[in-house]
Amino acid sequence: MTALRRLRDASIPALLYGPPGTGKTSLVEAAFPDLITVAGDGDTAVADFIGEYTQTPGGGYEFVYGPLVTAMTVGRCLFIDDATLISPKVLAVVYPAMDGRRQITVKTHKGETISAADGFYVIAGHNPGVHGAVLTEALASRFAVQIKVSTDYDLARRLKIDSKAVRVARNLAHRQNSGEIGWAPQLRELIAFQKVASVLGTDAAIANLLGIAPEEDRDVVAEVISSIYGRTIAPLALGHQL
Repeated sequence: MTALRRLRDASIPALLYGPPGTGKTSLVEAAFPDLITVAGDGDTAVADFIGEYTQTPGGGYEFVYGPLVTAMTVGRCLFIDDATLISPKVLAVVYPAMDGRRQITVKTHKGETISAADGFYVIAGHNPGVHGAVLTEALASRFAVQIKVSTDYDLARRLKIDSKAVRVARNLAHRQNSGEIGWAPQLRELIAFQKVASVLGTDAAIANLLGIAPEEDRDVVAEVISSIYGRTIAPLALGHQL
């Protein structure tokens, strides 16, 4: 949080990257209380950043500014979540606001020029390996600082998550890094594990952890769980039905 705030003070854009569930979004939200977020996907359009004309109750139309313009005019932080799922042509609308110009032109609204107020800052999130996520050279070059965010297993222990579940996650993470499997539980899954365990018990939480693993990795996940918990586990399922 301290590093991100210093980067903002120096107007140095940052890109956080890592697997889903490692806490990228939570970190940004904690660092910047004035955050405005754009959740990116393949359908995100220029209007989702700039704004568009909408119909008024009286039957007319008025231009409603989007999150990029709002963040620029009032000096807030703009977080582009899953930025690499957004079309490069759409993301290009943000680039002039990030460089030395710190201005954009709203062509759809009288060619209006918007200048960034003090405090305006852009930070983005990227999940490598997610289908459709492409970190283009144009996007990467806009972020002078690129920070890898991985699961903090020591934090998981401090959150009082079952130590054996943390060991399972660590083991699978090592196997994932070696290329043996493509999935390992991240902090999000470990927190969910503890919540399930508190409601349904540890056995159900273990079975659920196995069940959410991709099928192609499930045999290895089952093997690791079995070696650490000392019993064979099947994916969570209904019992006998009447």
